[in-house]
Amino acid sequence: MLTKQRTKNYKTLAFGLLMLSGIAVSAQQTTGDVTKLADVNPGTTTTAGAVRVIDNKGTIKYLQSQNGITMLSNTTADVTTTTWQLGGTLTDDTFIDVDGNIFGLNGIELISTETASTDATTESDAGTGTGYTILVRDEATGATKKLLASDLIKSGQEAFTATPAQTAYALTGAPVLPSFSQVWVYRNGAKLIANVDYTVTASTVTLVENGYAIYAGDIVEVQYIK
Repeated sequence: MLTKQRTKNYKTLAFGLLMLSGIAVSAQQTTGDVTKLADVNPGTTTTAGAVRVIDNKGTIKYLQSQNGITMLSNTTADVTTTTWQLGGTLTDDTFIDVDGNIFGLNGIELISTETASTDATTESDAGTGTGYTILVRDEATGATKKLLASDLIKSGQEAFTATPAQTAYALTGAPVLPSFSQVWVYRNGAKLIANVDYTVTASTVTLVENGYAIYAGDIVEVQYIK
């Protein structure tokens, strides 16, 4: 039978675990019954299961973990110890509402080299790829996802040989061009003035014969970055 102080400690521990699991969240289970796991055998080491405790009134209760919290129960020197720790598999979508408060991580390593990943895959585990990806937020769902660095900043260049009076030049592959301030156009090596000598719509650059004329054989070069 446990003392009142030990019972109080168990209650405090259980409350802390609920907070770590996301008590002020909006997707994980917050109502109904959670299926009881198999009892932990005090003579073995396990990372899951239900730990049986008895309060000061003799009532049998069980403590267990789920949704990203790992429990390690082991016996060393004839003392049974159960430890709850961060790290594990999320079994439910999990959202933490910071409610205007700061949520940050200290102790993050600063890297001095930038090697973009070329072999990152969906839902990959650590150690299965190389280089770096960028964590981004999906504003529609709030989900944290990863993005190849090469997809964050895109650039392109294409040159065309004009036909007589040709003004429109559609880029190969139909990339969606950024605003005209990020698109540079040259005619026979001379830079044209953005939004004056040319305009940009979707994947097409249109020259405006503003004090000049387009002749057959002119070389029109388009560069962009976004």
